Amino acid sequence: MIDTVPAIRFRFGLTPLDQVEPWGREQRSLHWFGLTDGWYCVDLGGHEVLRYSERTVRELGSDRDGGRPHPYVAYYVARLWEDVVALTSEALEPVPQDLVDIAAETSPDWTWLEVPEAEPALSWHSAGFLYTDYLRVAPHIRCWRTVAGGDDTVTLSWQHQPDPEGVISFAGPQAGRVAMPTGEFVAAVTELDRALLAAMDRRIGELEAAGPMPGVEVDMERLRREHRDRATWLQRARDHERNTDWGVVRAGARMMLAPAQDAAADGGPTPG
Repeated sequence: MIDTVPAIRFRFGLTPLDQVEPWGREQRSLHWFGLTDGWYCVDLGGHEVLRYSERTVRELGSDRDGGRPHPYVAYYVARLWEDVVALTSEALEPVPQDLVDIAAETSPDWTWLEVPEAEPALSWHSAGFLYTDYLRVAPHIRCWRTVAGGDDTVTLSWQHQPDPEGVISFAGPQAGRVAMPTGEFVAAVTELDRALLAAMDRRIGELEAAGPMPGVEVDMERLRREHRDRATWLQRARDHERNTDWGVVRAGARMMLAPAQDAAADGGPTPG
């Protein structure tokens, strides 16, 4: 039997409940987001995109993530989940073929113009990124969908940025791209959603049975209410009606790309 490597997979683990750090100083509390403290990784084409290099793990040592023995991003799993849901909402509208090259660019050679006509193109392009700016050194992870003939495909690319301080580096390739049927992408997102909600349901049950830690405020009724609401987020994202005005996007893109293209045609420097 041959094991196949999934094109995309989200993995995570939650910090043991008794080790979760409450929020606040004088009035310590825990809520749904804070209770998702843990680690996570995004696997693309068999590469662990958010896996730190061994050197980085050694250098950060016990200061990183309380010394827990794993090399992945240590943060609130809800952050990844929320941003993946947002990506599902905003980035799954098929991109017209004449805009695919721009959609695939992590850093298009825009000429930044503070004019209203450029805003739709900027907003559309920004919606294709998985938000990672809360990380110390954030990799750019980009997503776009194409439908051509009988093929319905989601493509994800990643590009790691150098750390100016030379501390943070990642184990996998610095850049890469993987394409998959749209259904496979949606299935991976659905699995992340299902797994996190199930883990949080168990966690809330533990709190309901044992009560919060001494000196820590937890509004159990609000916690359950928020959990029920979050269970609807992915379906609402999938039901979101996307009606991009592609003509307006094209016009804005042409406006921002024209100076760079003109400079290249003249043999002059390309604006940075």
